[in-house]
Amino acid sequence: MLAARGLLRPEAAARGLALQHCFVAPLRAASGMALPGASARFHEYEAAITACIERRALWEGRQVHARMITARYRPAVFLGTRLVTMYVRCGALDDARNVLDRMPERSVVSWTTMISGYSQTERHVEALDLFIKMLRAGCIPNEYTLATVLTSCSGPQSIYQGKQVHSLLVKTNFESHMFVGSSLLDMYAKSENIQEARRVFDTLPERDVVSCTAIISGYAQKGLDEEALDLFRQLYSEGMQCNHVTFTTLVTALSGLASLDYGKQVHALILRKELPFFVALQNSLIDMYSKCGKLLYSRRVFDNMLERSVVSWNAMLMGYGRHGLGHEVISLFKDLHKEVKPDSVTLLAVLSGCSHGGLVDEGLDIFDTVVKEQSALLHTGHYGCIIDLLGRSGRLEKALNLIENMPFESTPSIWGSLLGACRVHANVHVGELVAQKLLEMEPENAGNYVILSNIYAAAGMWKDVFKVRKLMLEKTVTKEPGQSWIILDKVIHTFHSSERFHPSKKDINAKIKEIFVDIKAAGFVPDLSCVLHDVDDEQKERMLLGHSEKLAITFGLMNTPPGLTIRVMKNLRICVDCHNFAKFVSKTEDWSMIFLIQVIPLELHRDDLLMAILFITRSPIRSQKLHTNHLTFTSKGKNNMI
Repeated sequence: MLAARGLLRPEAAARGLALQHCFVAPLRAASGMALPGASARFHEYEAAITACIERRALWEGRQVHARMITARYRPAVFLGTRLVTMYVRCGALDDARNVLDRMPERSVVSWTTMISGYSQTERHVEALDLFIKMLRAGCIPNEYTLATVLTSCSGPQSIYQGKQVHSLLVKTNFESHMFVGSSLLDMYAKSENIQEARRVFDTLPERDVVSCTAIISGYAQKGLDEEALDLFRQLYSEGMQCNHVTFTTLVTALSGLASLDYGKQVHALILRKELPFFVALQNSLIDMYSKCGKLLYSRRVFDNMLERSVVSWNAMLMGYGRHGLGHEVISLFKDLHKEVKPDSVTLLAVLSGCSHGGLVDEGLDIFDTVVKEQSALLHTGHYGCIIDLLGRSGRLEKALNLIENMPFESTPSIWGSLLGACRVHANVHVGELVAQKLLEMEPENAGNYVILSNIYAAAGMWKDVFKVRKLMLEKTVTKEPGQSWIILDKVIHTFHSSERFHPSKKDINAKIKEIFVDIKAAGFVPDLSCVLHDVDDEQKERMLLGHSEKLAITFGLMNTPPGLTIRVMKNLRICVDCHNFAKFVSKTEDWSMIFLIQVIPLELHRDDLLMAILFITRSPIRSQKLHTNHLTFTSKGKNNMI
C-alpha cells in the first residue's frame, strides 16, 4: 500500500512486490487482471491502470503503482494523469493529490481531473485552491476545467468566487460556450441570482437539455413557479428536449402553484414520451397531487412505484398529514418500517399528521418513544410539532413549559405557533407572554402584532387593541394586505377585501348576496368572531361578505360550469368563516369541489422551511354529500403570480 505521501520506501516496495507474485494468479482468476511484469512499459501499465479504473479496483491499482516505483519507471504526463484518474475514481483523493503534486509536468487534464474529484465530493474550498494554483502555474484552463470549477462556486457563500471565474470566462471567450454556459447559469441559479442566470441563458448560442433544465430549476428553487412554467411552455414550443430531471423540476414548480390541470397535462406528457419513472420524478408527482388535493392520485403513484425510497414515504405521509388524515398517517407509518428506515423528516411528517388530524395522544406517544429510542433524530422541528399539537388541543400551559425546557433554542416559528393557538383558544394570559417574547425576537414582523391585536379583540379588550395598533404605527410596521386570486382561462383575477376595482364588482356583490341567502337557508351561520372590530352584528355580516376569498369564490361560480373544481389561492391565513362558506357553497351550488389554497410567502432559511410548513393551520372541509372538500394549504417561496 502506498505511503501517505504517495510513494513507497524501497524496502517496503520490495516486500510488496514479493507478495504480488503470490497473488498474480488469484487476481487474474478473480478479476481478469494481472500485474505488469518487471520489464513492462507504457502500454502494459496503461492497460493495467485502465482496468483498475473501469473496475474501481483501488487495491490492485495501488499494486500497479507500486510496481512502477520499484521498476523505477518514470511515467509520462499521460500515464501520471491516468494514475490521478484511478485514485479519484476510487475515492482516494489524498493519494491522487500526492501523485499530482509529484508529477514533474502536468497537463490541463491532470489539473482538471483533480479539481473534478474535489468538486464531486463537495470539497469545494480545495477545488478552488487547486484551480488558483493551476492558474499560477501558467496552465490555461479549458472548457471542462471551467465548467468543473463552477460547480464549486454554487451557493450564496461562494458567489464572489463565482463572479471571479465568470470574469475569466469573459476574458477567455468561454462565456457563450454551451457546456460552460450551462454550468455558469446553474451556478447563478443555485446562488439565488436568477436574473443573472437568465441573462447567461439568453446569451447562449445553443441550448441543450442541461441548460434548459438548470434555468427552470433556478426559477422553481427561487419560488418563482409561474415563471418556471411559462419558460417551460416557451422552450417546449421551440423544440426543447426534456428528460426526467426536467420534468421533476417542472412538477416541483407545479406543486408550488397547486395547479392540478397543468400537473395532469405534464403527467400525461411524461407518459406519452415513455420516459423512465425514476424515483425522484415519482416523488415529485406524489407531492404535486397531494398539494392539489388529489390524494387518490398521489396514492396511486405511490402504490405503483417499483422502488420506494424514504423520500417517497415521507411525501405520502406529508400528503395525508396536509389534509388532516391522521389515522392514514399512523397506518402508513407502520407499513414504512417493513421497507425502509425512518429518518428525521419521517418523524416530522408523522408528528405533523397527528397534529393536523387531532390525534393528540397518539402524537405524544410517538414523540415519547422517539425521545427514548431515537433521540439523535430529533431537532427543533420535532418539538415544534408537539408544541403545535398541544396548542391545537388547548394545552397552552404545557406547550409553554415544553418550549422553556426543550434541549434546543426556541425559534420564532415555534413561538408563533403557540401565539396562533392562543388566538384560537382566546387565552390572553399566555398570549401576552408569547407575544412579548416574539416582539423581542422579531420586532419587524407585523403578523405578531396582528395576532396579539386579534387576541385582545376576541376578548373585547379594545383599549389594548388600540395600544397594539398605535405601537405598530410608532415602529412603522405594516401588515401585508390579504388578497385572493383565481385562474380562469389562463387569466389571473385578484381580489382584495371589499374589492372596489374589479370590473365585475357589481355583479359579484349581487351574486354573493344571493348565495348568502341560499346557504343561510341550508344552515350556514356566519362566524362573527372572525370580525375583530367593535361594530354591531349586521355590520359584521357585511364585513365578512367582503372577504377576498369569498369574492374570488363567487367570481369562480359565475364563470365556471357546474360540476367542475374551483381553486382559489390566498396569500394569508384563511378565516374560519370563509372555510365554512366554501363548504356550504359546495353543498348548495352543486359544485363538486371548492379548494381554498393558502400560499404562505416565506422568507426563511432552508432548514426552517419544513418546520414552517408544519405550523400552518389545515382543516378538512367535509360536506354532507359523498364528496369531500379540503381546505388545502401550500407552502413555498413567495409566489409572484399576483
